[in-house]
Amino acid sequence: MNILRSPAEAEPAERAVAVGTFDGVHLGHRAVLAAAAGTGLRPAVVTFDPHPRAVLGYEVQLLTTLDRRLELLAESGPEDILLVEFTPELSRLTPEEFAEAVLRPFGARVVVAGEGFRFGAGRRGDLDLLRGLGFDARPVPLVEEISSSRIREALRDGDIPLAARLLGRPPELEGPVVAGDQRGGTLGFPTANLAVPRDLLVPGYGIYAGAARLADAPADAHRTALSIGVNPHYGGIERRIEAFLLDFEGDLYGRRLRIELWERLREERAFASEAELVAQIAADVEAARAARPPG
Repeated sequence: MNILRSPAEAEPAERAVAVGTFDGVHLGHRAVLAAAAGTGLRPAVVTFDPHPRAVLGYEVQLLTTLDRRLELLAESGPEDILLVEFTPELSRLTPEEFAEAVLRPFGARVVVAGEGFRFGAGRRGDLDLLRGLGFDARPVPLVEEISSSRIREALRDGDIPLAARLLGRPPELEGPVVAGDQRGGTLGFPTANLAVPRDLLVPGYGIYAGAARLADAPADAHRTALSIGVNPHYGGIERRIEAFLLDFEGDLYGRRLRIELWERLREERAFASEAELVAQIAADVEAARAARPPG
């Protein structure tokens, strides 16, 4: 698979191109990707970074980092992914200009997108316009009740089963491990403090069960108890994302973790004593050990 930054980098070929931002690469997105792959032409993807809505001045909480989005897109089997830098200048292109600057030189013969797909300045472009320009433009029906906005809402509510059902996989958090309060080690449960990108959506506060993978050792999954919140027992005010990897030994500082979320175990809260806190953490760890992936 080739990741390209410009249509000029692509070898000449007729392509079936799935077009979209594909944040989260959820089940609806996968239907679009599958439609492109099923045409018999060379399957390809056109996607954008940064998220177009962010460039246009809207706040966007992403479901995946760019690297993870590209990994998930690659799983659908495209031979080429064209990653288009979305800039204010690009946003001002007319639909016709965008088609001639990006799609045509990329070799797009078939263009596949979800119903309701819009592009170009003022969102004036659609699949009908592409047909008028000579492309074989094919809409893919929306998958009922599945959207990135609904997944974001489920995650903010801590509804991991719903988010996983809409994504077709467990939701994830990722980022490098940075120094924290180092309080977990004194309690017998040393945690990795995760620094997630500012634009990545973080689920609602609470204690979660899941599994962690290190970017430099992705084949190894470690059961994980995860705390998202402010450590109210210690009067914290700053959000922390702290992961305790069960049965793991080693130095995690500076290493990148990707954590699958399987289940929300409970709300975070303060305790009457530190001994009560430690007992609850032990119970959370055992619950994480018994947890299973959603679905």
